[in-house]
Amino acid sequence: MWTVSKLAARCGLSRGTLLYYESIGLLKPPARSAGNYRKYNERDFERLQQICAYRHAGLTLSDIRAVIETDRRGNQAAAVLERRLVALDGEIEKLRAHQRAILKLLKNNSIGGRKMMNKEKWVSIMKASGFTEADMHRWHAEFEKAAPDEHQEFLEYLHIPSAEIRTIRDWSAGAGSRR
Repeated sequence: MWTVSKLAARCGLSRGTLLYYESIGLLKPPARSAGNYRKYNERDFERLQQICAYRHAGLTLSDIRAVIETDRRGNQAAAVLERRLVALDGEIEKLRAHQRAILKLLKNNSIGGRKMMNKEKWVSIMKASGFTEADMHRWHAEFEKAAPDEHQEFLEYLHIPSAEIRTIRDWSAGAGSRR
C-alpha cells in the first residue's frame, strides 16, 4: 500500500499530477485508511505505470483514457500509437525543415564582409518559410533542449540584447519541460 506522495514519487510524478489523474478518472479513487488517507495498491501502481508509459510516448490524456478504458485487448492502443507515430513523423519533418532553413541561412550569410544577420531578418525569413509564431517557439525550445550553449551563441549572433536572450532561453527551457 502506498500514500499519494509515495506512489507519485515511485512513478516519478508530482503528488498534484497523481491527484489530477484521479480527478479526471484516469485512476480510480483508491481505498481509504481509517484516518481517511488514500491507500493505493499494486493494481493502482500498475495502472499508473501504464499511464506514465503512454505519457512518455507523447499520448494525450484523452488518448490514454481511450486506450485504457475502451479496449483491453490492445487494438485501441495500437491505433492510438500508430496515430502518434504519424504525428511524430510530421514533427520530425518540421524539425528537418528548420535545420534546412538554418543551413540555408548559414550558407548565404557569412560574417566575413557581409551584412550581419539580425533578429528582424531571421524572423522575416522564418515567416517567409511558413513558420508561425508557435513553430518558432517550438524551434527555440528544441534548440535550447538539444544544444543550450549553441542556442545562446545563435541568439548573440542575431544581436539580441542580453536581457531578451535571457527571456527567450528561460521561456525555451520551460517550454521543453512541459512536454
